[in-house]
Amino acid sequence: MRSVKEIYKIGYGPSSSHTIGPTAAAQYFMRVYPDAERYVVTLFGSLAYTGKGHGTDKTLKKVLGEGKTEVVFDKITQKGHPNAMVFSAVYPTSGKTCEIWSVGGGDIKIAGVEDTSSDVYSEKNFEQIKARCISGNLSLSDYVRLHEPDACDHMKNVWEVMKAAIREGLTKTGELPGGLKVLRRAKELISSDSSRSDTEKRIAAYAFAVAEQNAAGEMVVTAPTCGSCGVLPATLYYFQNAFDCPNEEIYNALMCAGVIGNVIKHNASISGAECGCQAEIGSACAMAAAAIAYLEGLKLNEIEYCAEMAIEHHLGLTCDPVGGLVQIPCIERNALAAMQAFNFVSIAPTLAKSRKVDFDTIVLTMYETGCDLANKYRETSIGGLAKHFKPN
Repeated sequence: MRSVKEIYKIGYGPSSSHTIGPTAAAQYFMRVYPDAERYVVTLFGSLAYTGKGHGTDKTLKKVLGEGKTEVVFDKITQKGHPNAMVFSAVYPTSGKTCEIWSVGGGDIKIAGVEDTSSDVYSEKNFEQIKARCISGNLSLSDYVRLHEPDACDHMKNVWEVMKAAIREGLTKTGELPGGLKVLRRAKELISSDSSRSDTEKRIAAYAFAVAEQNAAGEMVVTAPTCGSCGVLPATLYYFQNAFDCPNEEIYNALMCAGVIGNVIKHNASISGAECGCQAEIGSACAMAAAAIAYLEGLKLNEIEYCAEMAIEHHLGLTCDPVGGLVQIPCIERNALAAMQAFNFVSIAPTLAKSRKVDFDTIVLTMYETGCDLANKYRETSIGGLAKHFKPN
């Protein structure tokens, strides 16, 4: 498996697959063909259906040049991945093309270019990781530090950006961009006289704050994606403030969560366009549950159970963003998943010894379920709520 640090990318919203990934792809193509007369980028699949709402065209033009870039949306042609792009560099007498996939979490794959980066971890699934931790008497954070001694430095930067997104998001009001007239609600929520517990209100408000920052195109951290970026920071921010948890333990919790996200990414997918929202919000909830379980001092088997439950009870969750925007139902899903993460942790110590399903099994199940979802439920905005929602 690759570096846990790759799970946490710092960038601008609203979508890791539709903005961060295409940015990386455009930067690569620009380096290879810097002197082209003009560029044509054709988007396929989910990028074609929801690229306008996610701002993919604006992102590409920003990198390649507004006046020399044409973006084409092809909703008909099927490519090898639902987030495929074909870049063309146009010269006076010739042209060069390259197919690039945005595979989730801001990562890309380039057709015909061998990926020379090497795996950091020899273990391929959670069962192998668990065995390694048990044999070496390691926690999950110890396991990461053993393979990536510089991981803590990355987590420090990640945590600062996460906290900044919460703090800034809690101060903002007004409508989010995109035309749906969705109001920012984090500030209202944090100051409301809710009938729910203060704990639930705060967790939800923190998640709203980050998800709204993402929807506004502000800086966030993929955890594991932009669309699900509010879940993990909300849980950790609440825990740190409620229990005076030191930063060093938060960094360890981020490493623990990163292992969970890494296993999902390696063996399934974190892309909504590939496997639906279960791959984004479900994965984020699993990461958050594992992080909180770690901070609560739960055993490795109990941490695994928390992550497994989070995936299991998000199975089949569709990705149907209204108008191709990461707003409805995405923002509320971040808040609900953050609150659920704490629920899973609360019952794990009692039930873990009698559990029947391991984490690797649920990851495989999630992937197969996602592959079986109809295309309209995989970030195309042509089915589900995106089809039936009628804006005021």
